[in-house]
Amino acid sequence: MIKLSESIKWVITDFDGIMTDNCAYISDDGVISRKLNFKDIMGVSILKKNGFNIAIISGEKNYAIETLAKRFQIEEVHQNIRIKIDVLKSIVEKYNLSLDEFVYIGDDVNDLACMEYAKYKVTVPHAVKKVRDVSNIQVTEAEGGAGAFREVVDCLVG
Repeated sequence: MIKLSESIKWVITDFDGIMTDNCAYISDDGVISRKLNFKDIMGVSILKKNGFNIAIISGEKNYAIETLAKRFQIEEVHQNIRIKIDVLKSIVEKYNLSLDEFVYIGDDVNDLACMEYAKYKVTVPHAVKKVRDVSNIQVTEAEGGAGAFREVVDCLVG
């Protein structure tokens, strides 16, 4: 089970591979879509209702992120980000966060610098080996897109 500090106020997360199953579904007309699990969507709602802040830092741009951001009034949404650490540090600075006040969730090499920077870091079982090997990282039991995000939420909101 994931163990996180009660001092955490922010959940800062990657999107694909965490909130999704890491697959892109491409229709015949070229439209890309993603599948989300309602456990994870409910997790976003639970965080917001309990006073937590959420930030999404994604290497891709997609409608699913925009839909969640609008539905749950997530203000810190950053898409098409190649160097995520710069965005993470800007959020930390903007809200004057200490390393004890946020958890970072990610699963691939573009999350590595954020993982190494964060005190609290979580990944999913299917994450790339370099991420799973980061010092002090915790791994969810659930896969990305199958309740992994909710697993983190449940550790924060008992």
